[in-house]
Amino acid sequence: MPSCVFLDRDGVLIEDVHLLTDSRQIRLLPGVAQALDRLRRGNYLLVVVTNQTVVARGLASLEQVYQINAEIDRRLLAAGAEVDAWYVCPHHPRATLAEHRIDCECRKPRPGMIRRAAAEHGIDLARSYMVGDRLSDVAAGAAAGCRTIQVHSGMHLAAPIETTKPRAEPPRPDHLCAGLLDATPWILTDAARQAA
Repeated sequence: MPSCVFLDRDGVLIEDVHLLTDSRQIRLLPGVAQALDRLRRGNYLLVVVTNQTVVARGLASLEQVYQINAEIDRRLLAAGAEVDAWYVCPHHPRATLAEHRIDCECRKPRPGMIRRAAAEHGIDLARSYMVGDRLSDVAAGAAAGCRTIQVHSGMHLAAPIETTKPRAEPPRPDHLCAGLLDATPWILTDAARQAA
C-alpha cells in the first residue's frame, strides 16, 4: 500500500489570500515545487484536501474552485512538480447557500476527505502525513491515523477549530515548522525512523 502526504491548499501550497475566488490571486509559496518533487522521489502520493467555504458562502461555484485548482496544477507542472489528486469540501454547517449547509464528514477537522482518498487510492494511513497551517488540518490528519505537521506559512496558525460539537483539547502536531520545504526532510527522516 502506498504512503501519502496529504496537503492543505491555502497556506501550504499557495499564499493564503483569504477567500480566493480568482486564479489571478494564486501565488505558489516559495519552495513548494521543490518540496513536492522531493516527496515524489520519496515515493509518496501527493493529495490535496481542502475546505472551500467560498462555495458555501456563494462567493464562487464549485466549478470555479476546480478551475483554480487546475491553474495551480498548471503552475506546479511548469515548476517541475505535480500532485496526484484533489479533494474539495464545499460544505459548512452555517453556509449561506442551503445546498451546502451540511454538517458533513468531509469538512476538516473531520477526516472524511482523507479517508475517501485512502479508500480510492489504497493508501496506508498509518504511514502517511497531513501537512496544514490550521489546527483543523492537524485534527483531521490525527483522526485519520496520520502523522501531522503544522506549518507557519499560512495565516491561521493559532486559529481555533470550527466545530458544531463541544470543544476538546486542541490537537498537537507531531512536528511544527516554517513551511512545506522545511517539513519535507522531517517527513523523510521520520518515515525512515518509523520503518526501522
